[in-house]
Amino acid sequence: MTLTAPRPARTAQRPANPGPAPRPLAPVLCAVAVLLAAGPVSAVVQGPAWLGYAGAAVGLVAVVGVVAAFAPRIPALAVALVQVAGLLGLVTAQFTDDGVARVLPGPAALGDLGALLAGAGGQIDVGTAPVASTPEILFLVTASLGLLTVAVHLAAVGAAAPAAAGVPLLAAFAVPAALADDLLPWWTLATAALGFGLLLLAPDGNRRQIPGGAVLVAGAAVLALLVGTATAFVGTAGRFDGGGDGAGRGAIGLSPFTALRGQLDQSTPTPLFEVRGLARPQYLRALTLSDYQSGVGWQATRPGPGVSPVGPFAQPSVPGELADVTIDNVGFRDYWLPLYGTPLTVGGLSPDLFVYDEPSGIAYTARPQEQDTWTQQAFLPAPTTDLLRAAQGERPAAIYANILGVDPRVTEIAQEVTAGAATDFDRAMALQEYFTGPDSAFTYDLATAPPAGDDALVEFLTVGRVGYCEQFASAMAVMLRTVGVPARVAVGFTAGSPVGDYRAVGTSDAHAWVEAWFPGIGWTVFDPTPLTDGRTITPPYVEQARTEAANGGAGAGGAPAAPTPAAPTAAPAPTADPQTPDAAAAAPVPVETGLPLWPLFVLPALLLVGLAPAVVRALRGRSRLSAAAAGGEGAAGAAWDEIVAMSADRRVPVPATDTVRAAARRLVREHRLDAGAQDAVRAVVTAIEASWFGDRHPAPAELTGPVRTVRDAIAAGSPLTLRARLLPPSVLTRAARPSEEPATTSA
Repeated sequence: MTLTAPRPARTAQRPANPGPAPRPLAPVLCAVAVLLAAGPVSAVVQGPAWLGYAGAAVGLVAVVGVVAAFAPRIPALAVALVQVAGLLGLVTAQFTDDGVARVLPGPAALGDLGALLAGAGGQIDVGTAPVASTPEILFLVTASLGLLTVAVHLAAVGAAAPAAAGVPLLAAFAVPAALADDLLPWWTLATAALGFGLLLLAPDGNRRQIPGGAVLVAGAAVLALLVGTATAFVGTAGRFDGGGDGAGRGAIGLSPFTALRGQLDQSTPTPLFEVRGLARPQYLRALTLSDYQSGVGWQATRPGPGVSPVGPFAQPSVPGELADVTIDNVGFRDYWLPLYGTPLTVGGLSPDLFVYDEPSGIAYTARPQEQDTWTQQAFLPAPTTDLLRAAQGERPAAIYANILGVDPRVTEIAQEVTAGAATDFDRAMALQEYFTGPDSAFTYDLATAPPAGDDALVEFLTVGRVGYCEQFASAMAVMLRTVGVPARVAVGFTAGSPVGDYRAVGTSDAHAWVEAWFPGIGWTVFDPTPLTDGRTITPPYVEQARTEAANGGAGAGGAPAAPTPAAPTAAPAPTADPQTPDAAAAAPVPVETGLPLWPLFVLPALLLVGLAPAVVRALRGRSRLSAAAAGGEGAAGAAWDEIVAMSADRRVPVPATDTVRAAARRLVREHRLDAGAQDAVRAVVTAIEASWFGDRHPAPAELTGPVRTVRDAIAAGSPLTLRARLLPPSVLTRAARPSEEPATTSA
């Protein structure tokens, strides 16, 4: 192709562009931005140790970026790979002793790091924020923030796209914010705004932008301060959900069964309470679950508005004993204030912090707290079997009888087990003995595998018959409801172990049991879990009923003793109930899968980082085409930039030393453009020269046709590879901009 348009006489050729000036400040700004955005980590990890580890990782990434800034011809992707390699060497030196020369990750060191990562996932899965600064957690925080810094640097400096860098920066803020139990302090909003503002300076990082950038950052920080101090709304797990079913109920953020299983699964039990003043072992109740949902299981619901737990509250008119209890907290932090029996008075609490909902038996607060010590005057009911069998009267709220969607097979099993039981108490005893009696086919085991059938409750009752307290309590409560006995599930702790003058209660004592309602008596404890470790508490009325059954006679009131049926050998076939649309729906007892939660956050973040170059390329292309179509100053340069970028993505870059005409000849030759495409290239080059040297700019839509023709011709002759689509070379390399330097061209 021959380009004949003469150059203006006033200049023969502008000097070649020496390349971009070093920008050593930009990597530093990226690193500082990540640390500022990571402020919420302090709310989910105990102590300041994480900041030192993470600071070292972020600093290392910044140092590599500063060194690379003085060698601008190094591709941005190569810089990122060096940063990742340096980060891997750093965590090898910090967290394992098996590295080659301390910093080179051999097979043994990689195995250690993999074990740390798996351990961190397990601790996140069962822990409650803030978690301890264990080596596993410190490794996860260090590696995550280091990789996020690499991603931020790649987007903000390598691709000159600070807006895209906001995606990984958001992960540094949003992930710990989502895991935090407490509302985040106001300053985390301000530091996050400051960090993002610094990113706006990172692409150029020169002093000319500092005044404008400082004004923008200061404005964002002030706005964040105002929002943070006015609302303090950040954080998700520390509040009751305002939604619900229209009756004022809503799910609480923390799953009580998840916390229960996590405590029981701890390899090293953690002390929680020291209890003084109990004459005999008692269950320590934290909360009760009354809402059973088919296909979901037992759900924690919003308690009533409640009153001050200080009391005094009325003492039930049933047999029992009083106990003045002192509970010293040595490691418990949650929404709930655990209480014994029926509280009459509670003392020693922080003012206006807890409320007590008498119907549910729950004392709670809006956010997790760690109450140091509290006292309680507790009434510990001990009704006789006569009173329980004779109980008649008003029933509690309908929610305690709901069995909507329960599989008919569960009802049939419950009816078979309780056949011949004349009273609600005898039915409750029959079901308890079904799980715990000498002829029971059920076994307690924490290593229970998730069920494989379509109905977890039916499978537990007929096939598995192995579980831990969650399965047993959940199953018995549902079965009680199917035979007409109001029931709920209680979650808390067994009695613990005697140590000197107190009982030590820890995570290994976490437990769930059943409470059945008897009119005139109230909620009464039954425990269907066949424990074999000595933690079982047997209430007096259960002992009395078992004695009556062992003697082979009726109870004191003349009612027959509770039977102890054998477990059925096969489940009855399911039957459809046309009156209940969900009759065949699953009603599973929740079973924890043990899967770590961190992939839910890390993998999407990595995916977003991986797609960032392609997104940046698409946005740049759209912006250039729009500017070219609009006409006016800059339109010709934008059109040329897009053509050169198209060529660079197909591994035909334009050297910085080429003039625009030399670059045009290169494009025609390398892409084998036909006559029509050559004419289109000539039109764009002519527009560039007229714009640069004649102050004549293209009219709107003047370049739309030529640019489309050239783009189509290049795309037809050189299709993009998958690698070029995901990692466009025009985004990941630095070079001069021909729209600014007329003698040179580059993508």
